[in-house]
Amino acid sequence: MSSLGRSQLAECDLHKLYTEHHGWLQGWLRGKTGCSQRAADLAQDTFLRVLLARARGAAVYLDQPRAYLTTIARGLVIDHWRRQQLEQAWLEVVAQLPEAEAPSPETHLLMLESLIRIDRLLDRLKPKVRQAFIWAQLEGLTCPQIAQRLEVSLATVERYLATALRACYALHFEE
Repeated sequence: MSSLGRSQLAECDLHKLYTEHHGWLQGWLRGKTGCSQRAADLAQDTFLRVLLARARGAAVYLDQPRAYLTTIARGLVIDHWRRQQLEQAWLEVVAQLPEAEAPSPETHLLMLESLIRIDRLLDRLKPKVRQAFIWAQLEGLTCPQIAQRLEVSLATVERYLATALRACYALHFEE
């Protein structure tokens, strides 16, 4: 157990957490990503999350600092992989476009950022809400068809779609 024990994370503890565990965390991340540079970036992002949690006033108790850091870092690795998958899918779509229709670098970046935001939004929805929304928007299924596939009532599908659309609305107007 670390000397940080059950005390709330103070500034001196944050420094100690960093100095005692940064090297270990970076090595753990290098094993997960296979890239020293990516591991260094993700390690820094992990400690930034700890710092931001502290700044928000969130209580951070560290009985097992490595487990705490691993939990944060694992989420960042998953985010990284998802971003890579989205970017690869977007690049495949762009590669199929005629050269005259290819997006500018600025548009390319904006589209990728939008896809990432939409992915995060969908990930926050309950599975049936997400599935109903995807079927309605991408496959063009009607509410009765979705109700049949999900084995729920028509009113439930309408609630699911309303929930998803409210989330989209909030995402669109959050800026």
